[in-house]
Amino acid sequence: MSNNNPQTQQWQTLSSDHHLAPFSDYKQLKEKGPRIITKAQGVHLWDSEGHKVLDGMAGLWCVAVGYGREELVQAAANQMRELPYYNLFFQTAHPPALELARAVVDVAPEGMSHVFFTGSGSEGNDTVLRLVRHYWALQGKPQKKTIISRVNGYHGSTVAGASLGGMSGMHEQGDLPIPGIVHIAQPYWYGEGGDLSPDAFGVWAANQLEEKILELGVDQVGAFIAEPIQGAGGVIIPPDTYWPRIKEILAKYDILFVADEVICGFGRTGEWFGSDYYGLQPDLMTIAKGLTSGYVPMGGVIVRDRVAKVISEGGDFNHGFTYSGHPVAAAVGLANLRLLHDENIIGRVKAETAPYLQKRLRELADHPLVGEVRGLGMLGAIELVKDKATRQRYEGQGVGMICRQFCFDNGLIMRAVGDTMIIAPPLVINREEIDELVTKARMCLDLTLNAVHG
Repeated sequence: MSNNNPQTQQWQTLSSDHHLAPFSDYKQLKEKGPRIITKAQGVHLWDSEGHKVLDGMAGLWCVAVGYGREELVQAAANQMRELPYYNLFFQTAHPPALELARAVVDVAPEGMSHVFFTGSGSEGNDTVLRLVRHYWALQGKPQKKTIISRVNGYHGSTVAGASLGGMSGMHEQGDLPIPGIVHIAQPYWYGEGGDLSPDAFGVWAANQLEEKILELGVDQVGAFIAEPIQGAGGVIIPPDTYWPRIKEILAKYDILFVADEVICGFGRTGEWFGSDYYGLQPDLMTIAKGLTSGYVPMGGVIVRDRVAKVISEGGDFNHGFTYSGHPVAAAVGLANLRLLHDENIIGRVKAETAPYLQKRLRELADHPLVGEVRGLGMLGAIELVKDKATRQRYEGQGVGMICRQFCFDNGLIMRAVGDTMIIAPPLVINREEIDELVTKARMCLDLTLNAVHG
């Protein structure tokens, strides 16, 4: 795409000369130059060339209430004038963090009434690792430190977060995972279920948890961590049999359950949390993204009362961050939760827009390139295949990246995870905008098919 705005080239030069971007191939980025996003409103973005783009990924899964919400801007500005920063160390606190803690607890699952704030979901999962091991040490069981996670799960990109996650590409860079973290199979029926029915595969995948617990020894395992729905792994929605069996296993053994709600939390499934949707009862819940709708960085961990009691009676917990419970982020979080409540955004997702999105998305299943369409709430995935019957892929052709580029060039942000296209639009997307999303997606699928077979 050619650049007509002289500033675009200037910004791209700054990128090349000075900026190391996250999750990027720097050689490729330097050759092509980044797309410069300059403004946003509602569910749309504009780049420096004036192109309007529907943001089908809500930024990075996070802009729940949409762009340009003056209420959140005002909350930040007012808090900056009154108390722009203070820490929560050394027996001090401030009203925004305390009030946000109460507001989060008000919507959390029953029996979870304490919150530890962080600056991100990655920091939240670092905190989870510390909490799990500290909890068991205080119980006189310091050997219960191994945490079981899942292949292709995503729990952040810090050393602990990337170790807890199961992304092989991240593990290869940095000699990860760190000791004391192991991984079991993911419940990805379409990609890995083979000849099993979804229900049979769901039970098989869940049983891998029990097998790993018994292999390691119950007295060695501190926790199991999982996303209710795997997000960055490709919007992997477990078969209906998966979570009920996992719950049975968790009830049987004395280990903690950590639900990573960074993506699913704050309405994306049509419930406040993915744990609500699946009837899970986590001991720890990692939160971020939708907490502030991405307007200001913030994350945290919601802690079940029985765990909080042990931690709070155990003396110093030597862990925290400069920006834990940052007052500006907390003020924005409070304003964001008020919008979710006052405008009944999550209720509307559940009753109206999510069912419509899922209906429209599934219309794409008739496309020659599409092997499966799946989704739940404001999450969706489209599997790109060469052969629908056998689920055979276009090996080595990068079809997902080809499709992503067509989307980008035609006014739609849709992310590629291998050859799986995924979406997670802002929760405030309306029917007309859903129609726009699906129409553009179909056009880009057509362009991709022509490119692959051309």
